[in-house]
Amino acid sequence: MAKIKLDDVEYDTDNMSDNAKAQLASLQFNEAHINRLRNELAIADTAKIAYVNALKRELEIGDSSESGTKSKSKKKAAE
Repeated sequence: MAKIKLDDVEYDTDNMSDNAKAQLASLQFNEAHINRLRNELAIADTAKIAYVNALKRELEIGDSSESGTKSKSKKKAAE
C-alpha cells in the first residue's frame, strides 16, 4: 500500500489503473535518470575545476622560467 503525493493530493498506488501505474513507473525512471545526469554533471564540474587549476599552475611555472617573455606575453594578452 504505497502512496504518492502529486499537487498536495495523496494517491494510493494499489488503487491506480494499470496505465496510471505505468505512467508512475515512467516518472520514477525519469527522475532517477535526471539524478544520474546531475551526478555526472557534478563530476564534470569537479574535473573542470581540477583542469583549470592544473593549467594555472602550469602557466605559472612557465612564466617563472621565462622571465624575459613573461611581461611580453601578458601585454599581448591584454591587448
